[in-house]
Amino acid sequence: MRTTASRLLAVCGVVLVVGMLPWLSNRDPALSILRARSAEQEPTPEALAAIRRDLGLDAGPIRMFWDWLTGIASGNPGTSWNTGKPVLPGALDALTVSLTLMGFAMVVAILTAGLVVLPSMRAGLRGTPKRTAGGVAAALTSLPEFLLASVLVVLGAVWLSFPAYGWNGPEYAVLPALALGLPAGGLIGRLLADAVAVTFTEGWVTTWTVAGFTRAQIAAAVLRRALTGIASQIGLIMVAITGGAVAVEKVFAIPGLGRTTLGDAQSQDLPALQIDILLLLAVSAALGIAAELVRRMLLGSALREKAMPIPAGVFHRSPRRWVVPSAAASVLVIVVLVGLPRDGQVTRREKFAAPSLAHPFGTDASGRDLLARVADGALRSIGLSLAVTVAATFIGVLLGLAPKASRGLVEVTNAAPPVVTGILIAAVWGPSAGGAAVAVLIVTWAPLAAHTAALVEEARARPYISILPTLGASNARILFGSIVPSVLPVVLRHAMIRLPGVALALAALGFLGLGPQPPTADWGLILSDGVSAVERAPWVTAAPLASLIALAVLAVSLSAATSGRARQVPSSRQSTQEDAVHDHENR
Repeated sequence: MRTTASRLLAVCGVVLVVGMLPWLSNRDPALSILRARSAEQEPTPEALAAIRRDLGLDAGPIRMFWDWLTGIASGNPGTSWNTGKPVLPGALDALTVSLTLMGFAMVVAILTAGLVVLPSMRAGLRGTPKRTAGGVAAALTSLPEFLLASVLVVLGAVWLSFPAYGWNGPEYAVLPALALGLPAGGLIGRLLADAVAVTFTEGWVTTWTVAGFTRAQIAAAVLRRALTGIASQIGLIMVAITGGAVAVEKVFAIPGLGRTTLGDAQSQDLPALQIDILLLLAVSAALGIAAELVRRMLLGSALREKAMPIPAGVFHRSPRRWVVPSAAASVLVIVVLVGLPRDGQVTRREKFAAPSLAHPFGTDASGRDLLARVADGALRSIGLSLAVTVAATFIGVLLGLAPKASRGLVEVTNAAPPVVTGILIAAVWGPSAGGAAVAVLIVTWAPLAAHTAALVEEARARPYISILPTLGASNARILFGSIVPSVLPVVLRHAMIRLPGVALALAALGFLGLGPQPPTADWGLILSDGVSAVERAPWVTAAPLASLIALAVLAVSLSAATSGRARQVPSSRQSTQEDAVHDHENR
């Protein structure tokens, strides 16, 4: 009941906020609608007043919201303010396109994730489970979808003869599926590889090995066990691909729901925007419920009978674990130290100049030194990304400890694409770095909260946790003394893996003009300037892209640097917490 109530309250809250957009923003929706209907008509006071009467804006937000609710109850969500046509058929067509594209992208993501997980799986089957540095996964995760899409338009259309624009058959989904699936596969693969490494340290793996089970059987069982912890994450990623593929749909001219939602938000077509958001919320709820059912099916009776296995290994720290993060950090530090003394605002004649000794990263369309701009943007982009990630981790852990109360809010916030959230924030505050940070924060905490909730539920089902109440331990002591310490390190590693995604989301908002404004040296703005000239001057995008990859490798490798090869401990005493329980029983 609490989960259902959470979903209903969250949906009503989001729809109400969207419905109040004309009153929250400083833009007159009547002017936007007038421009959408007829660009030649003069915006006279009489014309604007007529549009307000026609749209019912004079009635106020509460009355309009009530009329919309009664229309939804009767099966009529309204007509478009721009076109005068019913909004539901067009939104359903766009949703069908987005779901189809999501299916193709998930095929690419699953194949990519399989390749990323393979080293961890092979190490575990050899009896030496370890967490890999994750450089490949980090590089994939750090690829900006809008930049990858622009490159694929050139390479795929020219070299592979795939159609680059439109949506007229399955072949039109290949290139956008690659643009969406490769970064998603890198993220899923990194999370799954971490879960596989931990699973191989559970005592039942040793038992199965001694009992003579084949490697294929053990690998399948380990994969099933590891998937339980990230099933909710896969569902959230599917939702994000469905509604958050705005930049990719824009580059490939795909009439999907993300691009449609973006257009409706920009034009303040309120009825169309409300049905777009409502459909995204419905998809998010459906995929969230499906992911939860799959997770419980994979867990089976172990969850009900409080018999969840316990990791029985401790990962040793190897001196080599700092090689990759040190190299990535060195790249960023060198770029900042060399670039900051240079002036990134001075324009020169050498526009799109190739890299040279005078300009190691080349120059941009205005003749400005790219090394200086990337270095200046590094402090701003990295600092802002880190601040958003820290805040999202705090909120995610806090709300993840109350999963039933927060599940609806998790599904709703994850359904809102960062770009659409950025538009709503920009409509109230105007485009800015702070507004972009708030927009990304709103949608970033949800995956961390879902992961925390799943891990907490599994931790509560472990035998030594279930017996603690009978030994006199209070709920608070169990939660903060046993459960949170076992869950928090995993969530923190997940947050570090999400850091490149946060940087990319901020860059995407900058790319779309919803973040920092020119002439600010921001990685997203630099990428935006370079995308249009990617064929003529690829070094313009290569400089900030290399910095993003270095940041991603640094974050992911740091998350893995705290552990390396596993040291097996006797299975009869699987953890220090179990030892405490046994000692308590003996006393």
